[in-house]
Amino acid sequence: MIKILSKSSGLATALSLAIGSVAAAEDDVRLRLNWMYYGSHAGFALGKDRGYYDDAAIDLDIRSGNGSSSAHRLVANGDSDFAYGSCGAMINLASQGAEIISVGVIDAMGSEAILVRPDTGIESIGDLKGKKLLTTANAGVNTFFPIVLANAGLTEDDINLTNVPDGALVSSYLQGAGDAVGILGGIDDKPAEIRANGGDDPVIFPYSDFGVAQVGYCLSTRKDMVENNPDLVQRFVDATIRSYSETEADPDAAVNAIADIVGGTMAEDEGKMQSRAVLDVTLGLLYSGANTDRVLGLNVPTDWESMVNLMKTYNDLDPDADPASFYTNQFIQ
Repeated sequence: MIKILSKSSGLATALSLAIGSVAAAEDDVRLRLNWMYYGSHAGFALGKDRGYYDDAAIDLDIRSGNGSSSAHRLVANGDSDFAYGSCGAMINLASQGAEIISVGVIDAMGSEAILVRPDTGIESIGDLKGKKLLTTANAGVNTFFPIVLANAGLTEDDINLTNVPDGALVSSYLQGAGDAVGILGGIDDKPAEIRANGGDDPVIFPYSDFGVAQVGYCLSTRKDMVENNPDLVQRFVDATIRSYSETEADPDAAVNAIADIVGGTMAEDEGKMQSRAVLDVTLGLLYSGANTDRVLGLNVPTDWESMVNLMKTYNDLDPDADPASFYTNQFIQ
């Protein structure tokens, strides 16, 4: 039996096939995170889970990282297409010749701090003189630590700063490994991780209390990607902004999404509680005070100027460096 298609049904079939071909032609995109999955990354997970990246014709591959500097470096060398990591760490790499740039900001304000065990008796940052603190080699939190010390009347020689693997940072802190009294870390994830591992709330010395006004975490990509494939960058940024906007509206859904992707302890009730506690801090950092119109993802020029000026003064950044050279807002609606 021969089936006769009407002109309209034939057109519909052809249109359906065309749409299917377009839908199937997704761009493979690798996103490199600053660390292993934690609650701040839940927006990416929600976007992947709900198909926002698919809607943007992107097949998103989310990879764990080993510190912000490493994440941005993997973008610069072509291993990954985009990274989520410390803006300060990105500036350091870009100033050394890495052709990378921020195309959007997630954490508009810094969450970095010195976290100290309460049983050490340390009550002020001056009490840290002669003490050991732990960090990880590629962590963005290291970038502004010298500024904190200088503004607190200390020098880098006053602190024994020791690198440990990221996976061992909190356990080493809790054990007081090598007589360490604290760690460098973010107030978004580390206090929740400490509590989840049986520790008491740490004594916290936020960098912001010691003159560090910084942009927190940005989305970096290569400058040649911006120049040669701006459509892909636009689609990625749009999908990411959509994802974090929906995360603001429904953080529990984002926590469930990251639990589904990662599994293990993150899918258990305690793991979800920890992710939500971390995510809540991140959601409180999405907009800086200078972002008066609350445009999600915006690289606020005055915020970048403040951070770059700090780095010129304390981190040996080129005094002629133009803050605007490290970011672009062409993809922010």
